[in-house]
Amino acid sequence: MRYDVVVVGGGVAGLCAACSAAEAGATVVLLERSPEAETGGNTRYTEAFLRMKSLAETADGFETALVDDFMGYPDPGVVREAALPSGRQSGLWRSVPTVDPEYVATLSEMAPKALAWMAGHGVRFDHVPTPFLTQTTTRMAPIGGGLAIVETMGRAARDLGVHFRFETTARELITSDGEVVGVRATTGEYLGRVVLASGGYQGNAEMMARYHPGRAMTCRPVARGGHYNKGEGIEMALRAGAATAGNFSLFHAEPVDPRSAQAEAAIFCFPYGVLVNKEGRRFVDEARGAVDAWYERTTRTIQAQTDGIAWALLDQQGLAVPNIMSGIRTDVPPIRAGGIGELADALGVPAKALTSTVDAYNRACPDPATFDHSRPDGLATVGLAPPKSNWSRRIEVAPFVAYPVMCANVFTFGGVKTTAAAEVVDRDGRPIRGLYAAGEMTGLYYSNYVGSTSVLRGLTFGRIAGIEAAGLARAATAAARGTGLTRGTGLTRGTGLTRGTGEGGA
Repeated sequence: MRYDVVVVGGGVAGLCAACSAAEAGATVVLLERSPEAETGGNTRYTEAFLRMKSLAETADGFETALVDDFMGYPDPGVVREAALPSGRQSGLWRSVPTVDPEYVATLSEMAPKALAWMAGHGVRFDHVPTPFLTQTTTRMAPIGGGLAIVETMGRAARDLGVHFRFETTARELITSDGEVVGVRATTGEYLGRVVLASGGYQGNAEMMARYHPGRAMTCRPVARGGHYNKGEGIEMALRAGAATAGNFSLFHAEPVDPRSAQAEAAIFCFPYGVLVNKEGRRFVDEARGAVDAWYERTTRTIQAQTDGIAWALLDQQGLAVPNIMSGIRTDVPPIRAGGIGELADALGVPAKALTSTVDAYNRACPDPATFDHSRPDGLATVGLAPPKSNWSRRIEVAPFVAYPVMCANVFTFGGVKTTAAAEVVDRDGRPIRGLYAAGEMTGLYYSNYVGSTSVLRGLTFGRIAGIEAAGLARAATAAARGTGLTRGTGLTRGTGLTRGTGEGGA
């Protein structure tokens, strides 16, 4: 089956790629491994927060937050090439696994244009409540969350003539003369320029164990859609020689209630209480700062505890914090008890240890007169290890409650490297002709997820990938008509989607 563009994956990146390619005049097919009723991958289940100040402007510090993510200690002799004009950059720099400032600048510049484009298709955006009781940035979201994106952009794709193939898993890229010319899938071969948008590998137990040894057993995908993300897109691209980006040893971690089957059954209330492990001991500073900036690192420490689990303990003062339930997304009631010893028995932790832990914490709490739930208040414990840096009030007003907390895998960090035009780059720093990628299967994050940027980059680079793939297909068709060649013509790649204009090729 021949199309101009073959899109693999039906989440936000894949749908945007399909729509933009079709708008550019391409014939498009979208391959999705899930049944139609569950299409959308992670996008279907997320609230899809966007790190935006308004629809026309990214949040303050957007580019800095992404570029300043700790990437280890890359060779400065290589990294300094990022400041050179593109024609003077070596293949070594273009393939090195670090954040590409041009990619980040393109994301920042093109995100508002991509959101306006989606709004033109009927997706509505607004400032909506978040589960974060304290925040370090501004956010917007589509009304109706990620499901609204899947449904609205799915309708737009169908209206544009995109063909959907559900319960179809892409297995292998088809190449010819070093160029990607299609995909071999479970339902046949699909020929055309390829956009990979099939997510990470959090739903693949073998890949999780390979890249996250010792941790795969104590996490699970944060939502049902993640189970469909089994990493074939990444594996196909790697077999084709793709360079990598992002940290393959980490993933975006979120604290959830392991008892709940809900998507993102998050527990963000712990800064107003304490976290204890199976030994009944505290093990982390629960309140290093605003919860939206610190929950991921805290969750990783939870995963390092015995059996990868902890409990968030609160008393009635903690439960009385205004809007506290917005930070408790589980549908399962907490474990409740009239005393700390009784609570320990209900949790199955040593009562003596838990009582000692709470007593030591209470003795270290200062005068609570300056407690302010709405911001990091500096109300820190005194002489306690580990310390608690903010919101330190005694846990003493019964009944007491506890929520179990485990680490959930929102998406994996490691993926393939792409240019600012969404071209997949090989290990020599050259774009692999005919192959594009967008979304969570492309690497960007290294040490800490920059919150509310995943959906944003998926939709931005999905749109770019579709335009570029359609432009390459159009150029190849024109060349074939003029010369009789169907590929390998050496034409300028892509459509020349120009930053600053928001427009694709002719």
